[in-house]
Amino acid sequence: MLTGRRITDTQSFETLRGMHSGPLFLVASGPSVGAFPLERYAQYPMMAMNGSVCRFANTGVTPFFYICDDSAFVRDRLSLILQGVEFAESLAFSPRVIEALIAQAPDALVGRSVYGFERANRPVDGREPMGDRQFAWAARKDADFECDFSLFRQKRNRIGFSRNIDKGYFSSRTIPYTGIQLAYHLGFQQVFVVGMDLDSSKGRFYEQGDDAVGSRLDGDYEDYILPCFELMAKRVVSPAFQVYNLSLESRLPGTVLPKLPLDQLDALLAAL
Repeated sequence: MLTGRRITDTQSFETLRGMHSGPLFLVASGPSVGAFPLERYAQYPMMAMNGSVCRFANTGVTPFFYICDDSAFVRDRLSLILQGVEFAESLAFSPRVIEALIAQAPDALVGRSVYGFERANRPVDGREPMGDRQFAWAARKDADFECDFSLFRQKRNRIGFSRNIDKGYFSSRTIPYTGIQLAYHLGFQQVFVVGMDLDSSKGRFYEQGDDAVGSRLDGDYEDYILPCFELMAKRVVSPAFQVYNLSLESRLPGTVLPKLPLDQLDALLAAL
């Protein structure tokens, strides 16, 4: 079994494993977030990520978790990550994010509930990571991981899903996928993803004009994003763990993740 290594001076996600149930909303940064009536679903736990936290301002809705694993986001959008630190009940940050944030705002995390998390195969004790193929082969023997393996195509060895965030997560090159893995770890059974449009031409809902930061979505979609979601749909999603895409115009096909309009969302929630 692959052992999880926790990040020093942060709380461990192991203490939260399976502690929750029911539905969770993940709020991403695609422009469709603007049309989503956040306040209507305020009674349900919500997870904000990166810049999507600004959608919570002035709504009276407090994010259950705020997650960020990109140190470049701290550099480019310091005011937004500080909103997340202020608004959210708990924080999930990678070591790179924590280091970058403390460098710019030394007291930002004082008194806050911070959980550290890291990508799979990224040891935090100074050891070198395994090669991608070696790790993918080992992960196949661990019930906490679903992972592709290939001797011939290196990228396939980076495709996977983690059921135990304390052991690391697969990035898929898009943070909603990280949020879904965290939702599974926490025990939620229905995950509703808001604003996962996955179209770089539409930008992020909180950016305009020259203020926009470049996106790698188009370059990563075929190699990492789509294969990870396809693996999850085939090997993780089940009657006990369901994931729905609330972005009807999302690039991700409805055959991979079902797309729900609001009336069907309301009916599904009413039936739970």
